[in-house]
Amino acid sequence: MNDILQVENVSKAYEGFTLKDISFAIPKGCIMGLIGENGAGKTTMIKLILNLIKRDAGNIHVFDLDNVEQETEVKRRIGVVLDELGFSDELNAANVSTIMKNIHRSWSGAVFTDYLKKFNIQQKKKIKDYSKGMKTKLSIAVALSHNPDFLILDEPTSGLDPVIRSEILDLLLDFIQDEEKSVLFSTHITSDLEKIADYITFIHDGELVFSRDKESVQDDYGILKCTMEEFGTIDRDDIIGYRENRFGCEALITNRQEADIKYKGLAVDPASLEEIMLYYVKAKEGGRV
Repeated sequence: MNDILQVENVSKAYEGFTLKDISFAIPKGCIMGLIGENGAGKTTMIKLILNLIKRDAGNIHVFDLDNVEQETEVKRRIGVVLDELGFSDELNAANVSTIMKNIHRSWSGAVFTDYLKKFNIQQKKKIKDYSKGMKTKLSIAVALSHNPDFLILDEPTSGLDPVIRSEILDLLLDFIQDEEKSVLFSTHITSDLEKIADYITFIHDGELVFSRDKESVQDDYGILKCTMEEFGTIDRDDIIGYRENRFGCEALITNRQEADIKYKGLAVDPASLEEIMLYYVKAKEGGRV
């Protein structure tokens, strides 16, 4: 088994929204960033992987196990960090440890205590008195204290200050160091993924735009800068989307190296993940950026 997760042609339909024929895989020892605008289908995809909702079509295998037929074994080996903590505000960290001990046979109170110390979380302090950052850290401590092989995070760094976000990113890098574990990290903070992700899966409006290694995305996509007059000479098949500014025009292109040759004299800069998302979304909406 080289892939921790395999998603094959998965679809899920709701009234007014459909996740359509999504396929991607996460190799061992990797961090995959899951990106897309709000409502694109990222959380739906995570819920399907966790079998919290039933897929309409396709297959999902985690550790080479069907995530529905072998759900118990799959979930035993997964750590999950969702946007909501999932514990009563009246509980404290010590209570959480007692609960988790009865849920996970591989739960380690000692490991959990170590994380609490690392994160400066008081065992007796009630969750209702936690900051958002403390709640996120507690959720990560819970996810990691039963020795999972696969970590799934849905917007864990949203609303956190840069220092706490940096701590979490370092923790994720440590998690995959043995090259046997993997992370699926859904976030709209694309700069975090540019720091740590190995692969990027981009879902827009329920459809897969791409699932590729981050380096190839960064190598291929570019922002072409030109005057409006020069823009009139650009092949529209090379352009995903564009925007005008007081200096002229900027356009997202999908092959930076080819554009350097084809449009000599025009600047083609690397495109960030945020820029790629922005241009794709606006182009799909039929408007300029």
